[in-house]
Amino acid sequence: MSVRVRLAPSPTGKLHIGTARTAIFNWLFARNQKGKFILRIEDTDQERSRPEYTDNILEGLSWLGLEWDEGPFYQCQRLELYQQATQSLLDQELAYRCYCTTAELEEMREAQKARKEAPRYDNRHRNLTVKQQAAFEEEGRQAVIRFKIDDERIITWNDMVRGKVTWKGSDLGGDMVISRAAGGAEVGKPLYNMAVVVDDLDMEITHVIRGEDHIANTAKQILLYEALEGKVPEFGHTPLILNKEGRKLSKRDGVTSISDFKELGFTPEALANYMCLLGWTPPDATEEIFTLAEGGQKFSVERVNKAGAKFDWDKLDWISSQYLHSLPVEQLTDQLIPIWQKAGYELDPESDRSWLEQLAALIRPSLTRLTDAVEMSKLFFFANVELDEDAKIQMQKEDSVQSINCILEMIDADAPLLVSDAQGTIKKITQKVHVKKGVVMRSLRASLTGTIQGPDLIQSWLLLHQKGFDILRFKKSIGQEIEETKKLESTSNKNKDADS
Repeated sequence: MSVRVRLAPSPTGKLHIGTARTAIFNWLFARNQKGKFILRIEDTDQERSRPEYTDNILEGLSWLGLEWDEGPFYQCQRLELYQQATQSLLDQELAYRCYCTTAELEEMREAQKARKEAPRYDNRHRNLTVKQQAAFEEEGRQAVIRFKIDDERIITWNDMVRGKVTWKGSDLGGDMVISRAAGGAEVGKPLYNMAVVVDDLDMEITHVIRGEDHIANTAKQILLYEALEGKVPEFGHTPLILNKEGRKLSKRDGVTSISDFKELGFTPEALANYMCLLGWTPPDATEEIFTLAEGGQKFSVERVNKAGAKFDWDKLDWISSQYLHSLPVEQLTDQLIPIWQKAGYELDPESDRSWLEQLAALIRPSLTRLTDAVEMSKLFFFANVELDEDAKIQMQKEDSVQSINCILEMIDADAPLLVSDAQGTIKKITQKVHVKKGVVMRSLRASLTGTIQGPDLIQSWLLLHQKGFDILRFKKSIGQEIEETKKLESTSNKNKDADS
C-alpha cells in the first residue's frame, strides 16, 4: 500500500502554527514512508474564504520547506463530485431532506436545555412522507440534507496516537447535516464532513493525521466512508498546541500565524525544527537540532505524544540561535540585508557587500533572531553615536582623554586599518600615556560605540574606520568636535565684522 496523506486547510485566516505543525507531521510521515503529501484547499465556505488567505497558506508552507507532491486542489472546483455523492446517499435512503426552520431548531435546543439534556437534533424530519415534503416546499422552506445516524451504533477505530477510540452514535448530536439548503430536488453545497470524506475517497487518502479537536468529526466521517462504500483511512489525532496557561493557543495569545513568526525574525529552518518537537519525541531525545529531511528519516506517529504541547518561546529562541550561529556568513548576510533595509539603514547590497559580511560575522554570535540585527547594527550605520551614562563617566577621566588624543595623533583617516595596526596602536598608547591596556580598551569602546560593553572591539573599530566614523566619534567623545565648531563660528563672525 502506497501511503497518501493530506493537508486540508481552510482559507478563512492566515496559516496558523497549529495547521503548520499538522502539515509538518504529515510531511514527515509521507517522507518516512516514501509516500505522497497532498494539499487541498477547503474553500466551500465562500463567504469566509479569501484568496489572500489561500496565498498566505501556500507561501507559508513553501517558506517552511513543505513542498507538496500533488495539488493544490480546490473544493470549490469539485462541487459536482460532492453533489453526486450526496444524491447517492439520498437514493439509498441513507440521507433525507430536513425542512426545519432556524426558529424551530432554536426552540428544540431551548427545550433540551431546560430539561438539562445535551443539545441534539431530534430527527423529526427523518421519515417525512412525500405529501409532507410537498407541503413544506409550498411554504417556501428550503431543505438541508441530513445523514442518518443510528443512535445504537458503536464507532471504533485504532488511533495511531491514542490507541482504541470508541464513540456512541447517540453522542453525535442526531442526524448530521451534510449539505446546505437548496430548493426542490436540488442538492446544495456540501458541509465540511461530507466534502472531506468524498475528497479522501477520491484522492485515495490512506492516513489522516490531524489535531485532536477533530476526534468527534472522525466518528461521523467513518460512518460516511462506510455509507459511500469506501475504504476508511487510518487516523492519528495529534495533541493541541497550548499556551503557557495550558489552554489552546489562539489569536488571543498574539503571535499564532507563520507569517507573524517570519516577521519576528525566525528562519524557516529553525521554526520548522521547533514545530517538529511540539508533540513529537525523536528516538534520541537529546538530539534537538535537525533538518526536515533528517526528521523524516526518524519520524513515526507512534512517538507523537498524547498530552498537549506547550509552546515554549525560550526553546524556540534557543533553536533559532543555534541555526543563526552556524549559518555561513554569506547566507546570513543575504537574510540580514532586507532586515537592515526595512529598518531604514542606508546600504548598497553590491558595493557594500564586503563590509556587510564583516558586520554579519561580527554580530552572528550574539543573534537569537534575525531582527536582533537591527539594534545590534545600528551604531555601524550612522556617523554619530550617543554615549550612555557609563560611557560618559569613562570619557570624563583624564587617562581616557589622553588615550583618545593619542589615537587621533596616530591614526590616518585615509589609510586602511588592519587588525595588526589597531593592536599596535593600542600597545603604543599604553607606553606613551603610561596607562594600562584596559583603560585604553574601555576608552576606545566608550568613544566608538557609546557604551562600555558590546561586540568584539577591534573588529568594530575596523568596520567603523572603513566608514570614516571612528575619527568623528573620537573627536566628539573628548569635545574636540565642539571646540572645532566654536572656532569655525568665531572665524565666521570675525569675517562678517570685517566685511561690514
